[in-house]
Amino acid sequence: MDNDRIKGKMNDVKGRVERQVGEWTGDEDAQAKGTADQIKGKAQNAVGKLKDAGRDAIDNLKDDDRADRRETEDDAA
Repeated sequence: MDNDRIKGKMNDVKGRVERQVGEWTGDEDAQAKGTADQIKGKAQNAVGKLKDAGRDAIDNLKDDDRADRRETEDDAA
């Protein structure tokens, strides 16, 4: 799991808490900051997911290449 996903989740949760406290206390600034932190967290999480998907795709390509090489070596023998 990419660090951006972890940081993103933390910012999302932090933002939710801050927004909720702002709602309970009537503090519009806290609500706005909490919403901004949530958005930031969701964006970080999305970037982390993309990085994970890219790494997975590269790993799959490497695995496929290794399998193709083994098949070619087996056919040659």
